Amino acid sequence: MGSNLDGRIAMEVGDDGVALITILNPPVNSLSFDVFRSLKENYEEALRRDDVNAIVITGAKGNFCGGFDVTAIEGSQGGNMEKEQRPGYMAVEVITDIFEAARKPSVAAIDGLAIGGGLETAMACHARISTPTAQLGLPELTLGLIPGLGGTQRLPRLVGLSKALGMMLTSKLVQGDEAYSWGLVDAVVSPDDLVSTARRWALDILDRRRPWVASLYKKDKIEPLGEATEILKSARARAQKQAPHLQHPLVCIDVMEEGIVSGPELGFWQEAEAFQELLYSDTSKCLVHIFFAQSGTSKVPGVTDVGLVPRRVNKIAILGGGLLGSGIATTLILGGYQVILKEVDDKSLEAGIDRVRANLQSRVHKGEMSQEKFEKTVSLLKGVLNYENFKDVDMVIEAVIENVSLKQQIFSDLEKYCPPHCILASNTSTIDLNLIGDRTISQDRIVGAHFFCPAHIVPLLEIVHTKQTSPQVIVDLLDIGKNIGKTPVVVGNCTGFAVNRMFFPYTQASIFLIERGTDLYEIDGAITKFGMPMGPFRLVDLVGFGVAIATGMQFVQNFPERTYKSMLIPLLQEDKREGETTRKGFYLYNEKCKASPDPELAKYIKKSRSINGVTIDPKLMKLAEKDIVEMIFFPVVNEACRVLAEGIAVNASDLDAAAVMGMGFPSYRGGIMFWADSLGSKYIYSKLEEWSKIYGEFFKPCAYLAERAAKGTPLSSPKEEATPQLM
Repeated sequence: MGSNLDGRIAMEVGDDGVALITILNPPVNSLSFDVFRSLKENYEEALRRDDVNAIVITGAKGNFCGGFDVTAIEGSQGGNMEKEQRPGYMAVEVITDIFEAARKPSVAAIDGLAIGGGLETAMACHARISTPTAQLGLPELTLGLIPGLGGTQRLPRLVGLSKALGMMLTSKLVQGDEAYSWGLVDAVVSPDDLVSTARRWALDILDRRRPWVASLYKKDKIEPLGEATEILKSARARAQKQAPHLQHPLVCIDVMEEGIVSGPELGFWQEAEAFQELLYSDTSKCLVHIFFAQSGTSKVPGVTDVGLVPRRVNKIAILGGGLLGSGIATTLILGGYQVILKEVDDKSLEAGIDRVRANLQSRVHKGEMSQEKFEKTVSLLKGVLNYENFKDVDMVIEAVIENVSLKQQIFSDLEKYCPPHCILASNTSTIDLNLIGDRTISQDRIVGAHFFCPAHIVPLLEIVHTKQTSPQVIVDLLDIGKNIGKTPVVVGNCTGFAVNRMFFPYTQASIFLIERGTDLYEIDGAITKFGMPMGPFRLVDLVGFGVAIATGMQFVQNFPERTYKSMLIPLLQEDKREGETTRKGFYLYNEKCKASPDPELAKYIKKSRSINGVTIDPKLMKLAEKDIVEMIFFPVVNEACRVLAEGIAVNASDLDAAAVMGMGFPSYRGGIMFWADSLGSKYIYSKLEEWSKIYGEFFKPCAYLAERAAKGTPLSSPKEEATPQLM
């Protein structure tokens, strides 16, 4: 038996003549260029050695390979690649000419993650053995790229064109059992039997007891050309409809088509050229930035770097079973937590529990959850009408209406009924936590757990701390966020916190424009075309006028000098227009909640304009889409700068992640601050300064922005003297 350890690749040759090559690059055995080079060298050595008859590739500690390290991709975006780092070289001269064309059979033994370049390496082996729970996929499109090591050519030949398109265009990961049913893997075994089975399989291939398959040249799964053409045409139409702003999904389809029509060799080279071009695209740079922004939000100075370990949280109580409360309950029971849902009366409690059941049932209807799993999950939920069951809860989340006195009374009661270790959290979206906890003694246990509606779908959790909040409480909440699949962003305490604080000018700027003559529906159209999931007025209709007025009042009271005050929404509300719920708001809604313009809205705008003493501005009546976007988003950038200057957010990248995941800011623009820096601080400052001279304080650039513009410094660059509120 011989062995060789080279960098992050280990090779061990057994008495059976099988070389076991193991990727050793924790935590997920990702590929860097050095690791890939070492893998190639070990593979070549195995091919040279006379005592090696077959090869098994696997990964250490429960993961096969998590694909190329994104830091390697980010580094490549900053300069030219060496020949050995180019995807064409790696896909053809290494993956195909060395791995797949080898005269010795190879088998991939897959457990845990096999994604991106990891799966592409496995597909070049002559067979793949997987555990049932292994996760396989090609998620490169989430980074603005396409698979670059032959994935666009091999996957369709293993699973068929339709399934391959579905996996790549949606970045879907499939588990081992499903991968086996598709033909992506050749057998499914337990983790304990994985490597031994792969060794025997490789020797069986050598002895011709099992087929020696080069996946690149398989043809049985590829649909006939006419059918394939129709599948590709349909995929293009769906991609253009679902992501009209993005080109790389269409590029992926084009590359796959090239391989189907002209053969895999030409498909390889088109894949390599397309990958190289996309690597340097603005879209990929933005999506890579968001990837790092999202993964970096869980690192909080003074909290996650002081050795604190999350405490065990078993039972969580929620006060309020409305849309938000029921959504939070859904999220928590899906994460395996026992949940107590408290309401004020039987009718409200029944409605809250019904909402949770409906949320889960929709998963069953979509095939995302079995009926057995549904029953098991819903059994974690218990409804109550009093505090008697709160004596052993580990955390309480208050999710009632935005009423300060009501919240103060609730927190005073919670202190009496909950155990001393219990975390006291509020889901308030705007109200200062110090005000909410004014009647409590346990200030160190009070924290904001701000979920966004619908809470079981929106992936952001805004964790809000006061100066008294214990770091242990923040660590506990970070762990809960991770367990329920949320991206947590830790921010300081102020009116609106980070997300709603920086976005409060969003609706106000929109109302400012329509009162001066800009068409409401043109505004929503321009903002949607920019990449937001819906325009500001459609959004207000969705959340409801009551919420809009309540939150708006918080900003008017706390930032009176820079809020735009309008009577438009109150006037609409007086006429029983509340948005979607009443089928009338800024839009009209049919029984399926499909929105259409309302010609009657003009009279409300005219009346509001009269009350505010505002006149139509001819320059604003026919604004270009670019100008609409800037007049609405530059005030948002301005407020985000204040959030950074005050230490409410630790990093600009946290605001980018929060804007994307909480407000739907287009990820392919990199987040609010990344997008702003692409335009430049000087340009944004000059436009805001110009507008403030014409239209007043609402547009006045803040000191942070003015300082950055004067120096030509990016808005996202760290401010040395800025001290996070945690410190």
